[in-house]
Amino acid sequence: MSATPLLWGTKLVRTFVDRGVTTRAVDSVSISIGRGERVGLVGESGSGKSTLGRLLLRLAAADSGRVVHDGVDVTALRGRALLPVRRACQVVFQDPASALNPHLSIEAVVGEGLEIHGLHSENRRARVEALLDEVGLDRGLLSRRAHELSGGQKQRVGLARALAVEPSFLLLDEPVSALDVSVQAQVINLLSSLSSTRGLAMLFVSHDLHIVRHLCERTCVMYRGEIVEAAATETLFSSPQHPYTQALINAVPGRHRRQQQP
Repeated sequence: MSATPLLWGTKLVRTFVDRGVTTRAVDSVSISIGRGERVGLVGESGSGKSTLGRLLLRLAAADSGRVVHDGVDVTALRGRALLPVRRACQVVFQDPASALNPHLSIEAVVGEGLEIHGLHSENRRARVEALLDEVGLDRGLLSRRAHELSGGQKQRVGLARALAVEPSFLLLDEPVSALDVSVQAQVINLLSSLSSTRGLAMLFVSHDLHIVRHLCERTCVMYRGEIVEAAATETLFSSPQHPYTQALINAVPGRHRRQQQP
């Protein structure tokens, strides 16, 4: 991993107003992700994890703070000026079914980003076929629609679509929580492999600490809109410092049984 971060946010703030009540979903948060680094972002529902991820990708605007990608301050960019960021920073969402256009073939879904960014115009189908190979899908699915695929296949299609434009960073927002446990393991192993082979940086947003511990090199803990602890993953799990982190880890099923084993 390079010493210079690929993507970082500084003192990001995002507030929401509901029925006259103002909530700071993200409260002066600073975070960085290195080139090729896999970072976990954990915390209970409503802690601000997904909102922070969206701010980093400029899918939502921060009330204040800065976002820098590859040395460029992208905080104030708008419209077409954001296209390089959109290509370099891709996202895979929680629900693969809602993330895929049901009216398009799988070939069109995966190739959509290539068309938007004007990539591989002469050999687009071959590029899409290679992407399906890379994520472990049969090329025979190219003519299918999303509703004809299983949950695991849909999530792999979403991943292939994200990889199509050769990004340097992936935001993975609860990407396996809607999948069966056995399929979760397959997708997580695939993500680990892709990170290594492509040198991809990842921010893995999840409430599943087992998966984060397996996949991520560093982990950040969010609580009520703030990052309350950040450390190398094994350090954080073996010696959590913040009371909230301690409570999260102690709540992991089977943890005490594992600790008691000789």
